[in-house]
Amino acid sequence: MAVAGQPFQTGGRYVVERLKTPVGPADLLTRRAHRRLLPRQHLLDGGYLSVSLPHRSLHDHQVELVGPVKASGAWQNKGQAGFNRDDFTIDFDQRKVTCPNGETSHIWLEPPDMAPYTVAWFHPHQCDSCPDRPACTRGTAARTVNFLPRHLHELQAQNRADQQDSQWRRLYATRSGVEGTICEFTGGHRARRSRYHGHRKTHVQHVLTGIAINIERLASRTTRHPRRPRGPTSFQQHLDASGLTWECWWRQGK
Repeated sequence: MAVAGQPFQTGGRYVVERLKTPVGPADLLTRRAHRRLLPRQHLLDGGYLSVSLPHRSLHDHQVELVGPVKASGAWQNKGQAGFNRDDFTIDFDQRKVTCPNGETSHIWLEPPDMAPYTVAWFHPHQCDSCPDRPACTRGTAARTVNFLPRHLHELQAQNRADQQDSQWRRLYATRSGVEGTICEFTGGHRARRSRYHGHRKTHVQHVLTGIAINIERLASRTTRHPRRPRGPTSFQQHLDASGLTWECWWRQGK
């Protein structure tokens, strides 16, 4: 399966840039930096957005990455009936975590096997007598809280708060144009399957397909010669007359 690069917006239009197979967000930013095409903001799908990527993008390229940050997968967050990590107060200066009932953590560790996360432990006697224990932890041990380093923790919290803002949602809604271009590239032009062997030939196929999409979109915007649906060819008329099915052409969108 071939993986194509993402389109980008320029001047209010979505076009396909030079493609690479395969490609990731960090590679895209590095390549655009060499070509002096770095945007001020870059809209990303949630599947590409990691916790550290927005920080690295701002630090290395001065590009703000905008995308949905995944919510915590803990059972307390899924059911909305327990105390999740956001309900705890983290004091990075004092290296302590305070629970919703006012108890402070007993241990603060940064275990190498859980890097870059920090782990705060509460003492068993703090949790055993707590009336809200069923909403906090299901195990027999005391509650533990895992969190990122301070700069990543604050950036993650800010991103999650921004996602609830209507202005952020309007901004991210513009990504639908990008998704439409990707859908046209993969579905309309069958770009998920390569007609050739090897990455180099597949890359050429992607480039030519991207050029075709750009030409089609530019042609559709002109009012001098409005586009009319193309009629069936002589061979297709022969297939219809013979009661035979057409081959799966990309213009049919199948």
